[in-house]
Amino acid sequence: MKAKQVREKTHSELEQKLFSLKEELFNLRYQAKTGRLEKPSQIRNVKRDIARINTIMNENSKEKLKDRTTKAQS
Repeated sequence: MKAKQVREKTHSELEQKLFSLKEELFNLRYQAKTGRLEKPSQIRNVKRDIARINTIMNENSKEKLKDRTTKAQS
């Protein structure tokens, strides 16, 4: 998932995607421990997607906070 695609989603969509990615990461780690994981690079890709979503959610929350403080000062 590209950052551009993540930025186009709403906050609730991002939360749902984050939850599903965390579940997928759990399942991939489980498969890795049991020796059934075919592509170990999947773990790295899912971790990066999780980090991307967390970063963009953090950016969005900072923008909202900034907007609130500028409106309150006006």
